[in-house]
Amino acid sequence: MDTSTHEHASPHGYIHRKDDYLKRLRRIEGQARGLQKMVEDEKYCIDILTQVSAMTKALQSVALGLLDEHLSHCVVEAAAAGGPEADVKIREASEAIARLVRS
Repeated sequence: MDTSTHEHASPHGYIHRKDDYLKRLRRIEGQARGLQKMVEDEKYCIDILTQVSAMTKALQSVALGLLDEHLSHCVVEAAAAGGPEADVKIREASEAIARLVRS
């Protein structure tokens, strides 16, 4: 199921921190450009890997923040309302956690 096309009655849980997430993602975008430049400039492998690790940690931090927001807002609201939407939200959260654990 493609969750990106779901219509939501209320704002997403992360919306109150949207600017913070955008700022962090722009910083990560800059890190990616820096990594490209490092490869173009033929920098030392270990230096590149160190930067890849830093970027990976930054992405994981964003993912964990979004997951926390999803659990504390979207899943809690759906569980309180009950019904099939609650089951969908819990399944989505479980699948997202599984993807993060595998990454």
